Amino acid sequence: MTADATPELVVYRRPGCPFCARLRTTLNLRGIAHREVNIWEDPDAAAFVRSVADGNETVPTVVLRTAGAKPGDSAERHWVNPNPGELIATVKTDAPALTGGPRRLRLF
Repeated sequence: MTADATPELVVYRRPGCPFCARLRTTLNLRGIAHREVNIWEDPDAAAFVRSVADGNETVPTVVLRTAGAKPGDSAERHWVNPNPGELIATVKTDAPALTGGPRRLRLF
């Protein structure tokens, strides 16, 4: 997360993953700002996914970084293959700054 406490949603994915495509489509259609990281092109990203997915490279793995309760604090949560509707509800509640972006359809 940046120094100004801007929330961030990061989606770790790989090409050809149907669950990743479903999540991307849902986030884009709802105008949820996010950054995507291809774990096949980024070894550190793949290592992170393995660290939170019981040693597996299960995607999509999603990280939501938000400001913590105290200034300068941050909170980070992750999900492995989340339900898109539940993820969007969490983002709307905990990181509303990520909502309201352009609604778009972009395929892998």
